[in-house]
Amino acid sequence: MLERLGVALEVTGQLLTTIGDNPDRLRSEAAFAHLCGVAPIPASSGRTHRHRLNRGGDRAANNAIYTVVLTRLRLDDRTRAYYRRRTAEGLSKRETIRCPQRYVARELYQLLISLPLSSAPLPAQRRVGTAQP
Repeated sequence: MLERLGVALEVTGQLLTTIGDNPDRLRSEAAFAHLCGVAPIPASSGRTHRHRLNRGGDRAANNAIYTVVLTRLRLDDRTRAYYRRRTAEGLSKRETIRCPQRYVARELYQLLISLPLSSAPLPAQRRVGTAQP
């Protein structure tokens, strides 16, 4: 996962924390996108058809994905070309960054579900108020 552009230890740690101890609850990449707050929600009004990002979900995971997108905007030629093309079409910066966030969430979800789960038992927890040898 660390081999992907823009993904560092902080991003990986935050996404693993977001998934938690039960990764089986994420049945699809759409569920992961909703959990991270990067799922597109229709925000149309009248003749205007547009989307916005879900304001719910884990804000820290959303920030981690946003950090990856900003890094790719700075370093990746394809992402910069996409950004220039979409802003030339009249989209705002916020609307232009929304699509790469969903793409990054899709990419990272595939990596996260492919991680091997540890089958080693957790160490016994120490109980408060009891003497242990």
